[in-house]
Amino acid sequence: MEGMRGLLRGSLGRSLEALEAIDRLAAAWPVACGSAMAGHGEVVGYEDGLVRIMVTDAAWLQQMRSMSEVLRRELAKIAAVAVTGIHFEVKSFARQNAEAGRSGPA
Repeated sequence: MEGMRGLLRGSLGRSLEALEAIDRLAAAWPVACGSAMAGHGEVVGYEDGLVRIMVTDAAWLQQMRSMSEVLRRELAKIAAVAVTGIHFEVKSFARQNAEAGRSGPA
């Protein structure tokens, strides 16, 4: 199984070369972390080596943070993008912060 995973990583990395960094990272995310975790997190940003992941809830946030170094290494390797860190944020908190920044009705 691990041999197949390695084969997929290499193949995916080569097929992503023409894409922008953010798209390469988004495509690499499910391979880097597995389908269960990928279903609870989404690559939403990339700037200066920092990947932003939006997470569905606090339990998954804790799980992802505990694996952040492994995820950073895997994302960088698969996507062939410099990844210096990962910032995880729970989706509901991000939405509340965005709404708090609004000044009145649109």
